[in-house]
Amino acid sequence: MVHCGCVLFRKYGNFIDNLRLFTKGGSGGMGYPRLGGEGGKGGDIWVVAHKKMTLKQLKDKYPQKRFVAEGGANSRVSALKGSKGKDCEISAPVGISVTDENGKIIGELNKEGDRILVAEGGLGGKLLTNFLPLKGQRRIIHLDLKLIADVGLVGFPNAGKSSLLSRVSHAKPAIADYAFTTLKPELGKIMYNDFKQISVADLPGLIEGAHVNKGMGHKFLKHIERTRQLLFVVDVCGFQLSSQTKYRTAFETIILLTKELELYKEELQTKPALLAVNKMDLPDARDKFHELVNQLQNPKDFLHLFEKNMIPERTMEFQHIIPISAITGEGIEELKNCIRKSLDEHANQENEAYHKKQLLNLQISNTTSYSERLSKQTVTSSRVDII
Repeated sequence: MVHCGCVLFRKYGNFIDNLRLFTKGGSGGMGYPRLGGEGGKGGDIWVVAHKKMTLKQLKDKYPQKRFVAEGGANSRVSALKGSKGKDCEISAPVGISVTDENGKIIGELNKEGDRILVAEGGLGGKLLTNFLPLKGQRRIIHLDLKLIADVGLVGFPNAGKSSLLSRVSHAKPAIADYAFTTLKPELGKIMYNDFKQISVADLPGLIEGAHVNKGMGHKFLKHIERTRQLLFVVDVCGFQLSSQTKYRTAFETIILLTKELELYKEELQTKPALLAVNKMDLPDARDKFHELVNQLQNPKDFLHLFEKNMIPERTMEFQHIIPISAITGEGIEELKNCIRKSLDEHANQENEAYHKKQLLNLQISNTTSYSERLSKQTVTSSRVDII
């Protein structure tokens, strides 16, 4: 069993997961008509991946969010071929998707050192342009984080997600007895004895109708897409948003959360998921927990209690169901171990699938090569027979 040591937490104040930037390639240099000299090409704008960079650091360093490359040198008697303008490099985090103003993907930064050309410099003046230089490309780009955390906490408001994050990571998110205390993602990290770190994101609470952009709606669901694994957090005693809304049991809460994910994007249901049943320190919590487990083991026996439009096509299958209390600390160590185990298992499955695919591609390549050689030998043999 893996035990958790002291937890290292780094506060991500004013968390940023997307950034809009203005970029402009450098203008070309002037040509020299009398001697046929060519101006230098303007510098290009590149987005380059760096592991230690964050979007917040980028914004803080360049608050104007404006990047212009150097212009190309003019042609002159001492240097008829003008030198190229200096390129401008924008350092960005690994795991970034770069899109243009229309949402078209320009490229992705998946590993350290990956580079994407986002704005080209203009050509220098030459014979074809009547020795007049061209301006550099102007482009507005968006940098979007594809993954913000290993684990995303999913639940209705006031389920105890913020309290849980503070327990597992020593983070200090806003906590209160009313809903919607989390309005932007809060990130914390669990550090294990073997120095393994797992990032956990407390995401703004969902409400019914989030898939049509009610409440934090699409913003919340977009954050969920950017986590490797989901950790559902529900109140064992159920949930009621306000006196005007219907009370929901813990089982109903899970069904409704599942339906919201399904209506937004069905692929979200394929993510590995765990369930933390919170507030086990409350009276009768143990009996309610056993009732919930029974309902989750036989969900179809209880779906008739729901309206048809509230029933998801497929119910969520949880790898682990852990009773916890974020207040007393009950079950927290078990939860940390289950998170680690689930992520490790999923990583192993991905590696195994990748190796199988590589092996299959190699086998297909070898089979194709053998067939081609056999075909050539047959043709050669036929020619010898004819002769």
